[in-house]
Amino acid sequence: MTKKNPQHYVDNKLFYEKMKEYKEKVVLAEQNGKSRPPVTPYIGDCIMKIAVRLSHKANFINYPFREDMVGDGIENCLQYIDNFDPEKSKNPFSYFTQIIYYAFLRRIQKEKKVLYTKYVLTERAQVFDLTSDSQEHDKGTTYGDAQGGKYREWSQDYVNDFVSNFEETKRRKIKKRKRLDEVIEE
Repeated sequence: MTKKNPQHYVDNKLFYEKMKEYKEKVVLAEQNGKSRPPVTPYIGDCIMKIAVRLSHKANFINYPFREDMVGDGIENCLQYIDNFDPEKSKNPFSYFTQIIYYAFLRRIQKEKKVLYTKYVLTERAQVFDLTSDSQEHDKGTTYGDAQGGKYREWSQDYVNDFVSNFEETKRRKIKKRKRLDEVIEE
């Protein structure tokens, strides 16, 4: 059984035509000294569909801050919409998908930094001593009593692994930057 060519959620040809029209309106407004025209509803809808659809891909779906990722992607698209040149590329879909993809990666890095700070501070304050049974309020959480405290041990291991991985990545980046600086100085 052959699969029919599914209807794409964004028609790239129409999207390209609307982007050309929008760019022409922007140029006319600049030439006449008028304020810049707002993005058309169709273009906004296409950008929104691309961001939402990309957020449902396997590498982004499980993040709890997915809505923030979508918002960042849309914001970056609107910020860099003027950089799209219809004479250089006829594929606005890929242009905006790339912008959104990298916005997602930046958001993930920001959230990892926040999580790292949170874990390190709670560990230093000895608030996150999850292996002790002195915190009776943990037993009634939605994580379940059936695990018999295993969740708390897993959480501590997860936090420790996350912190050590984050710090190792940070050390590697610093080392790489130092090597690059040495090469530049030579």
